[in-house]
Amino acid sequence: MGQAGCSGLLVVQSAVAGFPVGAVLAILAVQSCFVAGSAPASRTFIPRLLPREQLAAGLALNRISFQACMLAGPALGGLVIGWLGVTGCYAIDAVTFACAFYGAFGLPAMLPDGEGARPGLRGIADGLGFLVRNAAVRGALLTDLAAMVLSMPISLFPLVNAERFDGSPRTLGLFLTAIAVGGVAASVFSGAFTRLPRPGVVMLVGSATWGVALALFGLMPNPWLGLGFLVVAGAADTLSVVSRSTVIQLHTPNAMLGRVSAAEQIVGQAGPDLGNLRAGLVAAPTSALVSLVSGGLLCVAAVAAVAVTTPSLRRFSSTPSAEPKSAEPTP
Repeated sequence: MGQAGCSGLLVVQSAVAGFPVGAVLAILAVQSCFVAGSAPASRTFIPRLLPREQLAAGLALNRISFQACMLAGPALGGLVIGWLGVTGCYAIDAVTFACAFYGAFGLPAMLPDGEGARPGLRGIADGLGFLVRNAAVRGALLTDLAAMVLSMPISLFPLVNAERFDGSPRTLGLFLTAIAVGGVAASVFSGAFTRLPRPGVVMLVGSATWGVALALFGLMPNPWLGLGFLVVAGAADTLSVVSRSTVIQLHTPNAMLGRVSAAEQIVGQAGPDLGNLRAGLVAAPTSALVSLVSGGLLCVAAVAAVAVTTPSLRRFSSTPSAEPKSAEPTP
């Protein structure tokens, strides 16, 4: 409801001439806070609505919807702005929340099982303590953080485009498109890996493949073959993300799932930004090739280290005969 209210305020500001810029920024900041608060809560829905053996498929379907929004949203927004203007675009955004409310109010009550999480700083401490104690969940988050921080390539795309495509603006968008194509393809055919009983192994393989594909992208002299390796990287990223969420949600007690989902969101948002910073800092005194290849190899090394030191992550099974997700943390 907070996001809907902010969308309504954005409709008002776009219709009022001379609306202060600072007020617009404040609305956007408040809206971001509501997004940050609602996202971890929404991640707890899927494991409560689906049986254990269908969780990975549900997460893959959720991934498809996210990717579709990322691909179609900007284009659709541009068409709506050209047709109805900015005010009309904000108004449609506010109205569509009514559909979301209809779906949300139709969900069953999903109260936490067992003892509820403590509020405030004590609850945060409980969540951090669980992450420290539970090796499988900790390993899943560290694997994703390593892959993003060590080998995120997006900040290097303009430089690579200048080196391989003579800086043409027509080709710059192909880099992100290639990653998206790989991700969507992996999501569409996600049944090939969501049925596998070892999501931890799938996640490790996906993260290592991400690093290898980006290193080969850096080494590939043919620009079009290089885009092919970005497609592979996008597919590997989807494997890793879906499998990571499966491990975390099946290995986390229900009462703690919101706290752990918040940590997962922080890793997912901060990791890419830090990775782009690292890529630019390494490329500045060297080159894009050095940054890409070194990042990819470091990613593979970090994933291997997590795999070796976290046997519970490799052995964790999502089959119904496996341990329930409320099991005691593994060392």
